[in-house]
Amino acid sequence: MLTRRHLGAAAAAALAAPAIARGQAAWPGERPIEVIVPFPPGGGVDVMARLTLPFLQRHLGAGQFVVINRPGAGGQLGFEATFNAAPDGQTLGAVAVPAINTFPLERPVRYRPMEFTFLANVVDDPNTIYVPAASPLRNLADLVAAAKARPGQMHYGTTGVGSDDHILMLALEGMAGLEPMTHVPFVGSAPLLAQVLGGHIELGVGNVAEILGPMRDGRVRALGQAAEQRWEAAPDVPTFREQGFDIVAGSARGIVGPPRLPDPIRERLERAFAATFADPEFRREAERAALPLRPLVGEEYRRMVEQTNTAVQALWQQRPWSR
Repeated sequence: MLTRRHLGAAAAAALAAPAIARGQAAWPGERPIEVIVPFPPGGGVDVMARLTLPFLQRHLGAGQFVVINRPGAGGQLGFEATFNAAPDGQTLGAVAVPAINTFPLERPVRYRPMEFTFLANVVDDPNTIYVPAASPLRNLADLVAAAKARPGQMHYGTTGVGSDDHILMLALEGMAGLEPMTHVPFVGSAPLLAQVLGGHIELGVGNVAEILGPMRDGRVRALGQAAEQRWEAAPDVPTFREQGFDIVAGSARGIVGPPRLPDPIRERLERAFAATFADPEFRREAERAALPLRPLVGEEYRRMVEQTNTAVQALWQQRPWSR
């Protein structure tokens, strides 16, 4: 499965910005810099962007960031808007990996995943399967037993076809020898969580950080986390491996620019991200918000996405999830 576990060293760098090449528009300009979040407010990608951007603005030394939520098609509409924006530094986008890699395999999209300008990854959030507190399911063994007793009848929700959540369930079904359960895609993690809390859907599939609050309040129960080891923010949730399923998967969330972002703009943003990741206040805020950080800047981020891209293409050949 998709495993990403090498924390990037994010050393602070000098913040002196190179001059923008002659003939290019001044940057940052007077207009706010729009950051497109391809999911509704309140989800993991949205939280990551809104927490990170004030620090990025501080270390950039200029400009003002404005988050624009543009949900639709599991994130595809937002990815396309970022990809097709003018490469002038006035539009950036928040993305989730592997979602940007899986969508082009299953349907036509108006972007090419490896042509984004990869600026910085911020978070790597392990997948989880969760249930409302009243559910009789306590762990993955209970889930597998229930799915075998009701073949094809159980329902689970994700943030979209081809999302990291969806791929996790396909992997579990294959590994446990289950008949496919009924998949119900939602436009984001917040609407899905609301349906699980309301008892309208049996299983939610998402990421651990997205359900920490309701889990700590006792409103939902995580059946496992698809991490290499238990995340310190959720120490009581066993990993999938501990429960006999060798699956490590999650959602890496970061910030990209359109293709061909000019080098002076890209380099200035990369320096600001490196300084943000080294900022003790940012790390304190990330810990307070229970964000599982995985800081990767520039080429290091691109290499991680390239590895994921190769992995999902191989998975598509073995177990295509949509035609």
